[in-house]
Amino acid sequence: MSNKKDILQLTDEQLAASLLELGFEKYRTKQVKEWLWKHAVRSFDDMSNLSIEQRRLLNEHFEIKAIKLDKMQKSRDGTLKFRFVLHDGLKIESVLIPVLEKNRYTVCISSQAGCSLTCSFCATGRMGLLRQLTVAEIFDQYAEVNKKCLEVYEKPVSNVVYMGMGEPLLNYKNVIQSIRRLNDQVGPDMSYRKITVSTAGIAKMIKKLADEELKVNLALSLHAANDEKRQDMMPINEHNNLHALMGALKYFYDKIGTKISFEYIAFEHYNDNALDVKNLVRLCSHFPVMVNIIEYNPVPGIDYQKSSEDRLEAFAKAVHKHGVMITVRRSRGKDIDAACGQLANRD
Repeated sequence: MSNKKDILQLTDEQLAASLLELGFEKYRTKQVKEWLWKHAVRSFDDMSNLSIEQRRLLNEHFEIKAIKLDKMQKSRDGTLKFRFVLHDGLKIESVLIPVLEKNRYTVCISSQAGCSLTCSFCATGRMGLLRQLTVAEIFDQYAEVNKKCLEVYEKPVSNVVYMGMGEPLLNYKNVIQSIRRLNDQVGPDMSYRKITVSTAGIAKMIKKLADEELKVNLALSLHAANDEKRQDMMPINEHNNLHALMGALKYFYDKIGTKISFEYIAFEHYNDNALDVKNLVRLCSHFPVMVNIIEYNPVPGIDYQKSSEDRLEAFAKAVHKHGVMITVRRSRGKDIDAACGQLANRD
């Protein structure tokens, strides 16, 4: 077993102390940090403004546990799905969603390998939680997808959504640190307002996120506007019911003031009827909210059916009629394994 430290696991303070101990000049810390987090270089030999001896020392004392691209799928609609292999052989996935007419290139990244939540409509929930992702494993999904985005679309990633495999607020510390890495000037220098954390809904952790005072956007995977239906689909609702979640979201909005959205997958004759409209409109009265009605991307072996085009449109119009801001998101990547967990579960 290697005694080398994984350099990506070090805080900035630990990195500075380690390099000084090895005889590096103070200013070298910023150079190494830029290579690791701004340029996302994953080989010490490529750090060209360091001397050969310094690169030798880095190779001798440190290692870089980088993620590796294992598979990429491209949809006819331009969506790119990525599967990455971690240093221990586990697989995670990310998705790049380009919206060319708006010059927006959004990457959805994973925060856990697998997931402990057993949402009945999601392929990832079948895997169980395998382990938490490190700060670097989260960050590197952005970095690797950004390279592909530049290669395919000649544009950088513009937005990051923590909406891949796993529940971000259950890997809280590493998710927060990865957000700070994305925002760091000696890094991508991405505005917090370009970052969205999407959660299945953990009330106390939503409040904790608000107390960080990071100006990120927050999305709640709602999918049902009453407790009975939501708990049937999402067991986490048993200990985080809608009353508790609305209180936590109100706390977040009052403290941070950034955009809150509800993600709402429309299922045929399950959550797309008139009573569901009424319940959803009621939930939208607590604070300004954008509702994203999502066309379901079916997963083999899962019984849920997506709402028909007519029902989906009628539902969206009925909600909008009550003054609720609403968008309908068409399913992307229908011809590839775009649903969460599909590609990671393939051989």
